[in-house]
Amino acid sequence: MKIIEIKDITRKDYPIYYRRLYSGTVVLELVNKPIEVPLDFQIEQKPTGASEIGIKLLQVVDYPLVPLYKELKNFIGALDSEGKLPN
Repeated sequence: MKIIEIKDITRKDYPIYYRRLYSGTVVLELVNKPIEVPLDFQIEQKPTGASEIGIKLLQVVDYPLVPLYKELKNFIGALDSEGKLPN
């Protein structure tokens, strides 16, 4: 399993300033076959300064979810730290 990209990322309006909600489409490569899965994710800034990432896949994926979520959280965290997410 390899995450190629998350495309069509849009930020949703949310009145709480320390929580950012996004939607998009993740492009995965599973067994040398690319698939696209819509997802929603949020990044919440904790009082300690750490970020917590929550993910909701909007389509069933035929792959174990624990390693998939772990990789997605790492990928989204990298996008956030590089400033590549919409404001």
